[in-house]
Amino acid sequence: MAWISQRKLLKTIDDDLVRGAIRAAEQRTSGEIRVSLSRFFWGPIEPVARRSFKRMKMEGTKDRNGILFFVVPSRRRFFVLGDEGIHAKVGLDFWTALAAAMSGRFKKGEFTEGLVEGIDACGERLAAHFPNAGPEDVNELPDEIDVR
Repeated sequence: MAWISQRKLLKTIDDDLVRGAIRAAEQRTSGEIRVSLSRFFWGPIEPVARRSFKRMKMEGTKDRNGILFFVVPSRRRFFVLGDEGIHAKVGLDFWTALAAAMSGRFKKGEFTEGLVEGIDACGERLAAHFPNAGPEDVNELPDEIDVR
């Protein structure tokens, strides 16, 4: 299997729509949402997603309420990882339902649509548990899509 170029990888999703969904979600919450796209690799997704979470300093948010959408488009696989603050509030059932809702889109190659829906659902939950703190609320992490 050939490695996919960064340019081709970015073409699998609409960068503007995904960043717009992140910004809209983060306007309602002090939580942080990131998306990371990965080229093809062999092996389980979860350990790589966890390493990306650390590399991107997702655990450094004030309330430990960061959420990472880690996507490997060439494998049509993904992993959603919430930091301990948000996980304690929503529990495993939320992540399971979120993954089920997104997986149908991803299986069809509809990565943008799946990500936007997932980001919106996470934004709602984050807003319920970690509402926007007003003018003093800062964007702790960049909204750009990480590509590796």
